[in-house]
Amino acid sequence: MNGPFKRNVVIAGVAESDLGHDIGLTILQHQALAARRALDDAGLSKHDVNAVMAVDFLGLPSLQIAEYLGIQPQFTDTTVTGGAAFENLVEHATLAIHAGLCDVVLITYGSTLHSDRRRVIERGGIDPRMPPTQFETPYGDLSPISAYALAAMRHMHEFGTTSEQLAHVAVSTRQWAMMNPQALMRLPITIDDVLASPMVCSPLHRLDCCVMTDGGGAIVLTSAERAGDLRRAPVYVIGSGFYSTHHTISQMQNLTTTGAVVSGRRAFQIAGVTPDDIDVVQIYDSFTISVILAVEDLGFCQKGEGGAFVENGRLGPDGDLPTNTSGGGLSYTHPGALGLFLIIEAVRQLRGECGARQVPGAQLALVHGIGGWLSSHATLILAR
Repeated sequence: MNGPFKRNVVIAGVAESDLGHDIGLTILQHQALAARRALDDAGLSKHDVNAVMAVDFLGLPSLQIAEYLGIQPQFTDTTVTGGAAFENLVEHATLAIHAGLCDVVLITYGSTLHSDRRRVIERGGIDPRMPPTQFETPYGDLSPISAYALAAMRHMHEFGTTSEQLAHVAVSTRQWAMMNPQALMRLPITIDDVLASPMVCSPLHRLDCCVMTDGGGAIVLTSAERAGDLRRAPVYVIGSGFYSTHHTISQMQNLTTTGAVVSGRRAFQIAGVTPDDIDVVQIYDSFTISVILAVEDLGFCQKGEGGAFVENGRLGPDGDLPTNTSGGGLSYTHPGALGLFLIIEAVRQLRGECGARQVPGAQLALVHGIGGWLSSHATLILAR
């Protein structure tokens, strides 16, 4: 069968810009630096690119970065689904390349989140005059953390999940970050450290929450045929799925079951693999509860068993489900959106380039983006 996900489209290049606090680059400079590095990683130049995809929350991001780079694209996409957007865009790029609409797709993201402190935590950047927020803003909603705290509290109520189990996610992720020179947080932490960190929004402590950084990322996709003479070994896009259940958290029908149930099932079906086949996992970990919900809804364990599943380092370097091997949003980087960086790490793992944190023999990776307030879910299956 000659379908778009039958090893016909590949990720050929990946790169970050400089990451961290107060780097001194603008949003466009972060994207341009990452784009140049990703194209060089692939062995391509901007003159090969004829499709540009980018995500921001203002303006016309794909047109802005295309103009900044001197590219005149014949195909663009700016789908905004929060942190799941980049997994969405890989799906769209795969379909567009397979349909012959373009040959080389550049996907970029950049943010100066830490430098300009632009997150409006009082109301999550949402206009309170919009109808859905009438059920949240008047009650002191501190989105996004209050939304994830609601889900965590409900998971504890229904299934007996504990703060210690949430902390296991943070500790395992930090163990990976300690082996990543680009990770912002590299000092070891313990369960007690997580529980002793300040309570931000009960039951989530500070170390249950992602870091805030500046940074940018870029990836390059092309056809498998075109990738034949490029610089790096291709990583194939063999499955994808997307599902959205709500926008604002007050409209989420079930706080402990997410759209990952549908997006994951579709991605596995298209790829023709199961959770047991996956070697390395990258999950959007804006908060520790995100990972517990995702491992359940993606089928790595049964609903309600996520807390016990993540205990004893199962997601860490010595565990049987290596997860967020870059250090994730909790310890590596989180410049406002993490989805693109999850893809970058998955590609590097499948290419065997991760040094001390390399998962031996990794052949299949799952990448799962989460957007909004557990609102949107996009799952990719990538193969070596």
